[in-house]
Amino acid sequence: MKPIGVFDSGLGGISFLREAVALLPEESFIYYGDNKNAPYGDKDEATINRLALSCAKKLFDMNVKAIVVACNTATGTAIKSLREKFNIPIISMEPAIKPACEKKGSGKILMLATHTTTHMERYIRLRESMEDPARIIDVACPGLADRIEHSVFDEDAFDDLLSGYLRPYEGMQIDSIVLGCTHYVFIKDIIKRYADMHFSGDATIFDGGLGTARQLDRVLRQNSMRESEKAHGDIRFFTSGDEKTLLPIFDRLLYGNM
Repeated sequence: MKPIGVFDSGLGGISFLREAVALLPEESFIYYGDNKNAPYGDKDEATINRLALSCAKKLFDMNVKAIVVACNTATGTAIKSLREKFNIPIISMEPAIKPACEKKGSGKILMLATHTTTHMERYIRLRESMEDPARIIDVACPGLADRIEHSVFDEDAFDDLLSGYLRPYEGMQIDSIVLGCTHYVFIKDIIKRYADMHFSGDATIFDGGLGTARQLDRVLRQNSMRESEKAHGDIRFFTSGDEKTLLPIFDRLLYGNM
């Protein structure tokens, strides 16, 4: 009957929470957004590790039965420390490189993420384990998560940033685009629109939200922690930022009302 804890550097992890709630409607969730310190992607690894440990402790102290690190950057930096520190299941989030690479095609795969994520050893090992890692082009997107964190979602509000990141690949055949930051899921239609205008290929969008939700389900079942009641669980939101402003935004993002 205990809730599941989920944390991210800010509001991005709610994109995962939407998948988890849809897949596991009987479960209760506590979401913690560290908005005061968002985004994590431009911070050094020691700082990210410290912040991630702090977020996990807050959730652990709320008596959660498992914790999902709904942040690719925090996973890459802190997952080992978190699993050593807390004696409950800790579920990580990885960029959806594997399903993107499994999609047949002769074009390239763009992996959009924070600068920190694209340089982390954990991600580099994942990329190099793919059958043809040369297909994958890492694109660091500084400033993108920060703009999303400020609840900017207008269709043309990202043209300047996307052009700056993606202009070098103009006209290239792009088979897939991997969203390696949970924040980016909220503008996936904007990214797809840009891709359709500037690339050849179908540029299928992949993100790790559903895969992580399925992994959470597997881990809960393996540990006999899956909620068996048929009633819908409840969801509670917390933030290190301005609760009055942010909690209503969290709620709207969860239910798709932005």
